[in-house]
Amino acid sequence: YTSGEVRLWDTRTWDYTAPILEPIHSPGDAGPQPHVSFVRINSSLAVAAYEDGTVSVWNLMFGREPIHHYQHNQRIQALALGSEGATVATASGFEVKVESPNDRGFWQTTETYEIQKLVSFLNLVPDVTGSPVTVAAAEDIVYLLKAEDPGKILHSVYGQPVTCLDVSAHEAAFGVKTFGWLLNEPNQILLYNLETSQCLKKMGNSIGDFTCVNLQNSPPNMLVTGNKDRRVRVFDLRKSESLCSLYAHQLGVSAVQMDDWKIVSGGEEGLVCVWDQRMGTKLWEMHARHPVRHIWFNSHSLITANIPDEKTPRGASITDDDLTAHRKHRGIIYAYEFSVDQLAVESVLPICRSSYDEVTGYNYNIGLAVPYDSV
Repeated sequence: YTSGEVRLWDTRTWDYTAPILEPIHSPGDAGPQPHVSFVRINSSLAVAAYEDGTVSVWNLMFGREPIHHYQHNQRIQALALGSEGATVATASGFEVKVESPNDRGFWQTTETYEIQKLVSFLNLVPDVTGSPVTVAAAEDIVYLLKAEDPGKILHSVYGQPVTCLDVSAHEAAFGVKTFGWLLNEPNQILLYNLETSQCLKKMGNSIGDFTCVNLQNSPPNMLVTGNKDRRVRVFDLRKSESLCSLYAHQLGVSAVQMDDWKIVSGGEEGLVCVWDQRMGTKLWEMHARHPVRHIWFNSHSLITANIPDEKTPRGASITDDDLTAHRKHRGIIYAYEFSVDQLAVESVLPICRSSYDEVTGYNYNIGLAVPYDSV
């Protein structure tokens, strides 16, 4: 929160009071807490980076006090937490720092990398044995940061900045933006092999910038992207053309995730859409005021977060000096639970279980997009 609080929510219960994870206070901290810039969580750790360059790490099992704390001299631009295990990477200024506990459980700085440009995206490669591997995108350069090869450049084309980045265990996918003087080379998604550092595939052919890409959570040989041209595209990594292209978000796509058959996308205008990839049809949508900045789902739940771009709105209250944000200036987090406890037959509306025995019937003005009727 902009108040400096970090709260830990348990989405499995509805009456859960979220505890505040306490930062480490130094004796001179009398003023207001610095804003929280980034938060990350995995199955065992929660990490928060603050505006003043401090980073706190909490163990989810051991209560509210941080188990580790470290400081950057400048504002933190990016934060990454390993999907499993206990590795944290942060980028501040021209430095990328990787922290993890040693064999005895004491946290230490595993690696520090000096790079030439300011980092905009930072990811830790999952399922790596040995020392952590980090992928960092800094303007128009993508770095592959390993302990044995600290400054390796994975991709660099002058004047073509990276607009989004995601990594899986063996590959990295990122969007690059061209500035129009190369008319025969539009904006694309590039796929690189992290072991050979070779470009495997160039995908897409879009005038708009690619704003988000999800490779890690996608099915094998698939990835899903969002673009400023309002389209969500699904790519098969064995082909160059998109498998499907879905038009939804008026102000551009800001977050995407897919599984075997459905796609969830969020837009800058605050709309969350659930799509059936096989039919290319929108199944469901939900709207909130602010841009969708986070989407995560599994087989039985969906979590979305609408986060305002303006963090400290003036005039949000009756008096301008009062910075208590009016409700419309606050972000909102939604947690949806799918009907897992019901029988498959019961969880579908009666109108969707039509057997077509009756020729005529009232459809309650519902436009159905469900291909699962028994004919």
